Amino acid sequence: MTKDQLRAELERQAQRFKEIYKGEVTTYAAQPEPERKPWRKRPSLIDQAFSAELEKIEKQRKDDAD
Repeated sequence: MTKDQLRAELERQAQRFKEIYKGEVTTYAAQPEPERKPWRKRPSLIDQAFSAELEKIEKQRKDDAD
């Protein structure tokens, strides 16, 4: 069933409901999908230790150069 066929079927059912049951049909706009944020990897304990070691080495090189 295509979207157009589905829309036609829903419209037909809404008209039938209005005529037979004298009811009121309320239609709502589709809700927008929530905006997705990009996934970010949290640094693991090993990643943190590696970064700390790199900073330590860079600091030693800087101190040695001075």
